[in-house]
Amino acid sequence: MPFIQLEAGKISTEQKEKLIVGLTKVASETLGIAEDKFIVLLKENDLDNWGTGGKMLSKVLGR
Repeated sequence: MPFIQLEAGKISTEQKEKLIVGLTKVASETLGIAEDKFIVLLKENDLDNWGTGGKMLSKVLGR
């Protein structure tokens, strides 16, 4: 089964649903594999666990 994983900050339930539907649809169309064969994993990470330019992402984004 094809596996799609996306890591991001906090995601609302509505955003999660749109991502799962959209990622599955595009991957299915691109690869020619039925949508029901895909598994999608959305991993939410606290912005304090990410860093860019030597700074925590939460501070870079002002959150």
